[in-house]
Amino acid sequence: MLNNSSNAVFGNKKRNYKPAIITISIILIGAIGVLSGMQGVDDFDAFDVTILPLINAILNSFTFLFLVGALIAILKRNVKIHRRFIYAAFVTTSLFLVTYVAFHYLAPSTPYGGEGFMAGFYYFILITHILLAAAIVPLALTSVARAWNMENERHKKIARWTMPIWLYVSLTGVLVYILISPYY
Repeated sequence: MLNNSSNAVFGNKKRNYKPAIITISIILIGAIGVLSGMQGVDDFDAFDVTILPLINAILNSFTFLFLVGALIAILKRNVKIHRRFIYAAFVTTSLFLVTYVAFHYLAPSTPYGGEGFMAGFYYFILITHILLAAAIVPLALTSVARAWNMENERHKKIARWTMPIWLYVSLTGVLVYILISPYY
């Protein structure tokens, strides 16, 4: 027999995750927005914070690979493996957010030093990455909430948007690091 907390996960009782999704989205996007306007801490010397962008890129790489694994698993109709890859992607994305926020709190902003085509390419990737990263927060949370509520058709409908956007965000996160890393 299932208890009430298991019922929501298995679809016997739907939960309203919307308030949590809205709250988490506003807090995350707001905190990152505030950090983008800050200068960084001047006197932090506990460790070399310039390692954090590399860690961010590694975590984004793992997120991308986990999402590809999730996509392959669901195309093969292996829901159990799909779910595990999605949870792994949430873990690496969450760890990314912690290191991203730490870096932008502790370090001054790094300007891009390239010129010409590369500067245009970098800023196109950066701007689309930032905008879609903000969009992916409520999309990913809504996708997983619909899966937990066993709203399979609604889950599939939003996941068709969520998956490619999340893949793009995780891949371009790595690309942004590669392009700006010479200027740290």
